[in-house]
Amino acid sequence: MLKRTSIKNINKIIEKNPTWKILDIGCGYRAHPRANIVADVQDLSDYYKKREFIKIDDKELPFKDKEFDFVIASHVIEHVEDFEFFIKELERISHQGYIELPSRLGDNLVFENKTDHIWWFLYDDINNKIIASKKNQIIEPFINVSTAKLLEKIFRESLVIELNWEKKIDYHIDNSIQQIDEKKISFFKLLKKYVSKKLRSFYK
Repeated sequence: MLKRTSIKNINKIIEKNPTWKILDIGCGYRAHPRANIVADVQDLSDYYKKREFIKIDDKELPFKDKEFDFVIASHVIEHVEDFEFFIKELERISHQGYIELPSRLGDNLVFENKTDHIWWFLYDDINNKIIASKKNQIIEPFINVSTAKLLEKIFRESLVIELNWEKKIDYHIDNSIQQIDEKKISFFKLLKKYVSKKLRSFYK
C-alpha cells in the first residue's frame, strides 16, 4: 500500500513507536533524528559517531530481511540507476517506510539536480503508484539546494512528493515522455519579459 502523507505525519507516527528500529538510507548529512542506523554510499562514519553508520558498497543492501520497523528514503531514489531493484530492497528489509521525492518542478529548479538526478517522478493518486520516467530538463535551474529548502517551507506540496508505504511500493515506468532537446526555458528571460511589461504599463 502506498499513499500520500507528510513528514509531520510521519514524525507523529514515529513518536508513538519509540522502540522501532529505524533506518535512514542515502540521507547524507541530514539523517532523521530518530534513525537508529544511518546508511549511505559516502563514508560518513566520522559525522555519525553517536549512531551506527553503515557504508553501502553494493546494490544489495547489507541488511537482513525485515530487519527494520521503518525505513526512510528521502531524496534518494531519483539518484539510483536501477531504482526498481532499490525499491525491492526497501520492501525486503522493512515492513514500511517513508519516501520523499522532488516533484518535476522542484527537480528542474535546482542547479545540483541537473547532473545528479536520473529519474523524474509523479504520483498517481487514482492507482496509488509512483510514475517514473527518465529525467527531462525543461527549465534552466536557477536556485541551489539551500534556497530550495527555504522555498519548501511555503511551497512544499508543489516541490516535494511525500509518500508512506506498507508492505509494497507500487510503481510504473513511463517511457512515452519524449526528451526535449530544444533550448531550455530561462527563468531570467521570463523575469526580464515580466519586468519589461510592468515598466511599459507603468509609463503609459
